[in-house]
Amino acid sequence: MRFEIVKCHGSGNDFPLIDARGIALDDAQWSIVARALADRRGAVGGDGLLIMQESHGHIRFRMWNADGSEAETCLNGVRCVARMAFERLGIDRATLHLMRSTVEVSREPDLAPGVHTVREVAGPASLDIGEWPLLGEGHEIVERPIARLDPVLAFTAVAMPNPHLVTFVDAIDEAALVRIGEACESAPDWLPNRANVSFVRVLAPDAIYVRTFERGVGLTDSCGSAMAASAFVAALTGRTAFDREVIVRNKGGLVTARAEGDGMVALSGNATWEWEGAVSVDFAEALAGDLNVAHHFNDEIAAWAIVAEQSAAAV
Repeated sequence: MRFEIVKCHGSGNDFPLIDARGIALDDAQWSIVARALADRRGAVGGDGLLIMQESHGHIRFRMWNADGSEAETCLNGVRCVARMAFERLGIDRATLHLMRSTVEVSREPDLAPGVHTVREVAGPASLDIGEWPLLGEGHEIVERPIARLDPVLAFTAVAMPNPHLVTFVDAIDEAALVRIGEACESAPDWLPNRANVSFVRVLAPDAIYVRTFERGVGLTDSCGSAMAASAFVAALTGRTAFDREVIVRNKGGLVTARAEGDGMVALSGNATWEWEGAVSVDFAEALAGDLNVAHHFNDEIAAWAIVAEQSAAAV
């Protein structure tokens, strides 16, 4: 089957994006498409698959991880789907309907010259780990170790609405992050739906750096919901302040975030197009091929490269 796609990214979190209005596939088939298109050994590659749908007058966002599992949310991806909706529907703001929540999105002034920017408001963040579920650790976890993961690191568990474990560190130990992320990824009996894991450094009273092992993906340059969760936890634990804008940096670039005391988090960040074209997917083999790139968005790529370079220098 042939698909028209846009290759895009939000803060370095990259995806093939499909306008799926009018495409009739079931969830199992979309899972195959996701595995085929996200495979970095194949024709396209990415952290997952984004699709935009329309149902009963609602704009619907869906995202599959690279392993074919569907995610509750992906805030970097939300910005990309929002941009597609703005451009193809001729609107400036919308409510995107996700698996278990909604996100308000709107056009924002460019955060840097040539960088298409979208504001998204997600939440409320929840501390109730019974909803995940995360078993054997009480009702909530705020700034305390989870012995089954690490005897020292103090975690806070928060859902955005997908599950996140956030810990603050003086230095990012990627080997430890991968070890803990893989333990969660194995879906133990006490954490059957797995979780995202983030190590966070405080750079200043208004800036943090986030490194994430993403559920269904692995170590990633950026995870939007992890940045939202980390911004909320930073304010919750007094490292930053509620109702104040902070810069959230990551390996892929940055977003700005504003966490509110009621658990809502606003992120403003890029939705960058890299190229657009068409690709075929073999459903029997779960492979993508016959890629034809019609257009590269070189100006957008260059504009974001400047932002990412400046952000890296600030860490």
